[in-house]
Amino acid sequence: MAIDPSRQSRSRLPWVLAGVAVAMFGFGFAMSPIYDVFCDLTGLGGRGVKIETVQTEMTASDRTVKVRFDATVNSSLPWKFKAVETTSRITLGEMSEAFYLASNSSANPTIGQAIYTVTPPEASLYFVKAECFCFTEQPLAGNESREMPVRFYVKAGLPEHIKELTLSYTFFPHPDMNVVAHESHDAANKE
Repeated sequence: MAIDPSRQSRSRLPWVLAGVAVAMFGFGFAMSPIYDVFCDLTGLGGRGVKIETVQTEMTASDRTVKVRFDATVNSSLPWKFKAVETTSRITLGEMSEAFYLASNSSANPTIGQAIYTVTPPEASLYFVKAECFCFTEQPLAGNESREMPVRFYVKAGLPEHIKELTLSYTFFPHPDMNVVAHESHDAANKE
């Protein structure tokens, strides 16, 4: 008695599909640690950028580097956001300060959360933030503008081939923003 080849392939199909499902689950499960390692190596998402409250490693140097300050806003947040000064020359190992200006273009209160990156990625290992508006969510009332500081230093050990680096921020709507907008809408309707 001959075995029908189409019947044999149909009986194998559930096992193949189950194998594919298990492989997809394993890949999805592995993505989070892979993403963490990728961010640590590249400095994306602020990974690799050290945040310290006490400057224990600040050793001044005669060397200076140019720092560019970049600012963008996610299209779903009704804000304008820019660096007050777009570039600055800083001395390695010395505390520096930069200011950004955020403005809520809508009449409603909103909440934003900034995510930062430092490029080139290698420079992120030497970039230390002491104070930053990106550490917490930032609420802005309707039509409010606010200057937001960032205090930082770049370690004196920054490799010689890095002459310039960029500190880039992108503001995104905070997940609680919809709650705030809904509450302000309800309060306006009660008046």
